[in-house]
Amino acid sequence: MTENNFALERIQRLHEEVKKRILVLDGAMGTMIQAFKPTEEDYRGQRFKDFPHDLKGNNDLLSITQPEMIKSIHAKYLEAGADIIETNTFNSTRISMADYHMESLVPELNFQAATIARQVADEFSARQPDKPRFVAGSIGPTNKTASISPDVNDPGYRAIDFDTLVVNYKEQAKNLVQGGVDLLLVETVFDTLNAKAALFGLTELFDDLGYQLPIMVSGTITDASGRTLSGQTTEAFLISLSHIPLFSIGLNCALGAEQLRPYLQILARKSPFWVSAHPNAGLPNAFGEYDQSPEMMAAQIQEFLELDLINIIGGCCGTGPDHIKAIAGLATRYQPRKHKEVSEAALKVS
Repeated sequence: MTENNFALERIQRLHEEVKKRILVLDGAMGTMIQAFKPTEEDYRGQRFKDFPHDLKGNNDLLSITQPEMIKSIHAKYLEAGADIIETNTFNSTRISMADYHMESLVPELNFQAATIARQVADEFSARQPDKPRFVAGSIGPTNKTASISPDVNDPGYRAIDFDTLVVNYKEQAKNLVQGGVDLLLVETVFDTLNAKAALFGLTELFDDLGYQLPIMVSGTITDASGRTLSGQTTEAFLISLSHIPLFSIGLNCALGAEQLRPYLQILARKSPFWVSAHPNAGLPNAFGEYDQSPEMMAAQIQEFLELDLINIIGGCCGTGPDHIKAIAGLATRYQPRKHKEVSEAALKVS
């Protein structure tokens, strides 16, 4: 059987599993990496020991220089009960890697990260065939925005254009697919135009491949205004992406579970797709750290489950395996939100 056939079998299994139960996404990669307290030397490894620029903070590079660290993080989340693990590729586009002068490494970063995650997921799936584990290729928003000027004195200026974003996202996704991911997660969307570029790039890639992978999209409501950074409400965010046959749409980052709930309620009521959420462990304290315990976070997420809002649930900033274990334990006690066929009229902003 070819690798493509194996991939298509896993995709089919994913579609089956999401109908039967609430799927659990993993927690924060960055939080776990920080717990290792990696040094500049750890980031460099032997291969980049003479690289002329600082590399500390380039977490995606650790898939190459410290693969065992990344493998152990994936394993801890799977042991905690995660069904889906995300690749360590949040910043693995040429746009973001330019900060570290490592644009040429993008194909390798994505392929290596996907390969590591695939290996660990397959090990756990083999142990528990009745609980298959899946790999989501993490596609972050980049550090550029197509809708907003970074210069307050020049509101018409843009640091990036749509076509450049498309090329970058497509390249990243291509190498994630080659590494063996089961689905693609366009996450932490603060600018919907960036997300549209990502989806355009993925559509082009699927045309090249001759088959489609499921796509998860997860936006970020930045504050109590209930809007993304580029100004869209939750309804507008949903509507503007609903022309693409997404696997799921959801929200992550910026807010804790309690603050996220009213916006998830909107998605659950109006989305024709599965709904996901991976909130932060509460709001950051004065030092930018997250204090919410697994028990506290699980208690808030229980409201999502009781209100029938969720199909996929996980954690973002500040969450670790203990948070995911508490969430996974809860998820087994509830049925997933039913897939709803929503009419165009229902999708109109109210």
